[in-house]
Formats: sequence, structure tokens, C-alpha cells
Amino acid sequence: MSSLFEQACNPDVLSCIANLSNDEVFTPPEIANQVLDMLPQDLWSNPDAKFLDPACKSGVFLREIAKRLIDGLEPIYPDPQERLDHIYHNQLYARFHA
Repeated sequence: MSSLFEQACNPDVLSCIANLSNDEVFTPPEIANQVLDMLPQDLWSNPDAKFLDPACKSGVFLREIAKRLIDGLEPIYPDPQERLDHIYHNQLYARFHA
């Protein structure tokens, strides 16, 4: 758990973006994680699972999914670089919109 000092001095950039007012509505990381918490927990340790964000803006969902996969796939891919390569090349997909 991060300290209050770390939270105050190192804010999550996506949380900051979520609070900006303009035409777009960004999903705060906390909400993205609440949505992801509804999925089966064994999903995060499945190296064959694929995730698509078809309307990706800030990438918050894919970032939070990647964090979960990084932890969940460690027993299968103990080498951190091999694990990241697998996740980013085989599991996460997005269609970015400007």
C-alpha cells in the first residue's frame, strides 16, 4: 500500500486526466478496476486469454489488465521480459481513436 506522501506527490496520471472537463469522459482507474474485479480471477493467469478495447482512448483498461496479467502469469513466465513480451504481443489489443 502506498503512503499518503506517495499518493500526494506521485498522482496517477490517468486519475488526473479523468478529472479534466472536456467533451470526452475518461474512465478513472478505480472504476476500470471495479469492472475488472467482476471477471473470473483465474482469467489473469490464463496465457491464452485475449483482451480487446475497441474504443481505446487513454488506455486505462488495457493498463489495468496488463498489471493483473503481469502478476497472474508469473508462474508460467518467470522471466519478466518474456512475460511482458507474451502479454503485449499475444493478449492485449486496441483500436485507438484520436
